[in-house]
Amino acid sequence: MKKLFTLLLAITIAAFIGWQNRIELVVWGAPIAAKILRPVGPNVPTQWQQGPATASVEPNQRPPNIIVILTDDMGFNDISLYNGGAADGSVMTPNIDAIAQQGVRFDKGYAANAICAPSRATLLTGRYSTRFGFEYTPIFKLGPRIFSWMDELEPRSLPLIIDTDTAATLPPVEDLGMPASEITIAEVLQQQDYYTAHIGKWHVGSLKGMRPEDQGFDDSLYMKGTLYLPENHPDVVNAKIEGDAIDRMIWAAGGYAAQFNGGEPFEPQGYLTDYYTDEAVKVIEANRNRPFFLYLAHWGLHNPIQATRADYDAFPLIEDHTLRVYAGMMRALDRSIEKITSTLEANGLADNTLVIFTSDNGGAGYIGLPDINKPYRGWKLTHFEGGTHVPFMAKWPNTIPAGTQYTEAIHQIDLFSTIAAAAGAEVPTDRIIDGVNLMPYILGESTGVPHKTLFWRQGHQQTVLHEGWKLIRADQPEQAEPSQKKFLFHLAADPTEQVNLLQQRPDKVAQLEALLATHNAEQAAPAWPSVLQAPQLIDKTTNADIEPDDVYLYWPN
Repeated sequence: MKKLFTLLLAITIAAFIGWQNRIELVVWGAPIAAKILRPVGPNVPTQWQQGPATASVEPNQRPPNIIVILTDDMGFNDISLYNGGAADGSVMTPNIDAIAQQGVRFDKGYAANAICAPSRATLLTGRYSTRFGFEYTPIFKLGPRIFSWMDELEPRSLPLIIDTDTAATLPPVEDLGMPASEITIAEVLQQQDYYTAHIGKWHVGSLKGMRPEDQGFDDSLYMKGTLYLPENHPDVVNAKIEGDAIDRMIWAAGGYAAQFNGGEPFEPQGYLTDYYTDEAVKVIEANRNRPFFLYLAHWGLHNPIQATRADYDAFPLIEDHTLRVYAGMMRALDRSIEKITSTLEANGLADNTLVIFTSDNGGAGYIGLPDINKPYRGWKLTHFEGGTHVPFMAKWPNTIPAGTQYTEAIHQIDLFSTIAAAAGAEVPTDRIIDGVNLMPYILGESTGVPHKTLFWRQGHQQTVLHEGWKLIRADQPEQAEPSQKKFLFHLAADPTEQVNLLQQRPDKVAQLEALLATHNAEQAAPAWPSVLQAPQLIDKTTNADIEPDDVYLYWPN
């Protein structure tokens, strides 16, 4: 009897300790389980399709090559073009800057959303992703549970709201994506006899019909893990964000893996940013004698914060460890652009290649670095300028004069129509295309502006920008006051959103809400529900201490 009692006591204590440390157990156990359930093989050399051995016409006499380089979570302050030095002021990004210097710099370039997946769906289709129900970013079923546990173990003054019942009914994350009926820019370019290649993050569906190779890409090197290098690799320097649920979830998801054209997962070759870059070089060299479209969707600068030791060591004067690792990640991205540019030049392709560089949204507050979106307020997940006003530039030496600066608002919905026009392709006429061809505006051939009105929507967080006036509104949970928050900014006079004119200009509020109502009436219902609402500080990093006067909004997903 005594032995039984001792055994039951031991089990009870172990269960209690396990429950108290359930997050750590998940973070520790998830990568192990993933390796067992989804084994990742050694690196497999990619077999990109090979174009003609010789060119039938000179590169400048054929349709332009097109390269879209999309970074992840890059803040407006993360490149030196806009500020003279990123990070602590010591990080220069001369190769990224050169895209704008050799072409056009967009001073009011907007991401399609303040979060990854809907932005990507919009960029690929030229349509607000809410037109086809892609309103929320796909989320792992375990994600809301981890967030809920963290809130229970480390409660904050602003509660996290989790609908656990609805979360339990979510389909697997692989099932959440963009409908196969949507037409991507890759599909349009295939009709123009372009070779099309995708490298990196996809995030708009991984089931048959939604994958890159089903949505217009001849070849796809697909991101299958969330690590840049294995956590214990001798050449990696890591920076974990203590106490942050999103960072913990990213590390828990783990994985250092890639997949080529739907094959078995395998390990990349080296640091992920460099690996994707080297593969992009292979694509360019293999297809230098025919028109090609390359969609290079880098994982950088998304967390986990990991840099190579060499890139980390390049910034010995940066004292903050996380910022120093982050600076190393930026250095790798700038090196990526240098390699791609050099490859184009070496193959005689630079003059007739349209290169577009932008980010899917602004920098994330949850990585704890306060200056990444300067001079703008807000972060990824919010519709303040810090969440959507992103680095945006393009070059096409044969067409765009070097040193062009465009100051009107443009948006990632415009890339679809701009690229199609550059390639001489027609855009679909059986659906609404929200974007426009930017080239006539860049070249001064069209008067007026590309857009009088732009919209952003994710659940109850909804925003309209109309002729320089911007309205942000978001519902708040029942326990928050007031039940809905609104902000009205006149960006033409107040580009950093310092003065809320909500009370002074009810006429503008009414006008913008009417525009938003008309827009909302045209959108589809979300294809899957929102399961969480998370508080987002606007003027502090996500995990900073909250004070009574702090401005915040709840973000739904």
